Amino acid sequence: MRSSNPVFSRSGSFSRDAGYAGFGAPQQAPNPYAQQPSGPYAGGQNPYDPGARAGSAEQLEELYRAPAAGPTATGRMTMDDVVASTALTLLTVVAAGALAWFALPTANFGLATGAALVAFVVGLVISFKRSVNPALVLLYAALEGFFLGAITHAFNTIWPGIAVQAVLGTAAVFAGMLIAYRTGRIRVTARYTRIGMAIAIGFLLLMLVNVVASIFGASMGLDSGPLGILVGVVGIGLGAFFLSLDFASVEEAIRGGAPRRESWRAAFGLTLSLVWIYLEMLRLIAILRGDD
Repeated sequence: MRSSNPVFSRSGSFSRDAGYAGFGAPQQAPNPYAQQPSGPYAGGQNPYDPGARAGSAEQLEELYRAPAAGPTATGRMTMDDVVASTALTLLTVVAAGALAWFALPTANFGLATGAALVAFVVGLVISFKRSVNPALVLLYAALEGFFLGAITHAFNTIWPGIAVQAVLGTAAVFAGMLIAYRTGRIRVTARYTRIGMAIAIGFLLLMLVNVVASIFGASMGLDSGPLGILVGVVGIGLGAFFLSLDFASVEEAIRGGAPRRESWRAAFGLTLSLVWIYLEMLRLIAILRGDD
């Protein structure tokens, strides 16, 4: 299944050319991460194959002494790798955010805006690179964290406590989506993905029009009132949708035997989704607390 997540669908990432279950029986494409025959099986002779000739006692003893093939021996990605890479990436976001919170004046958004723009460029490079670079992922996390720390500090100055509320809200969405996905409440199918991506494209176009209108002094009412609340809820829902795509992509990558290094691509995708949810959560809470 080729992932619909824009981060995981790049050439060289851990997506495979197969269809979705229930939508026809696709032809199996060769797995780029499958190990090539080596060692005792390089010549096509398997000692456990009834049709193969029995090897010598020395060959059998050497086979029994060989280490079992597993994630460590094969260098394949595991869930532990994804958790470790994601945790390190998020810790970088938090550390950079704390630096911006305490070191940057509340009214000075020059550095924060610059960090956000550079983070956007780095994110594009990571998304379109054939091979993932852990250093670039951590650089993106640091730049994004710096921006989030600055904007969160500004919001928290106006609405005290909003930072904690946004963090708890983001954590709740992540936990809820993870539970829903693991229990089968949410299934990433072709129809589910098409509908979600269509809504996401429409949402992004709407926000772009809103930004252009605000530049010319017009207002579409997306940052306040009932319409602003509705847009905020939809934005958080889209972030949750992106998380479900991330979960499916990670699960598929592990099942397909992706290289361990690809855990950093998974960490990048999950961080993108969490940053989206956090920003939308921050904006929604600010609208709800607008009269405080």
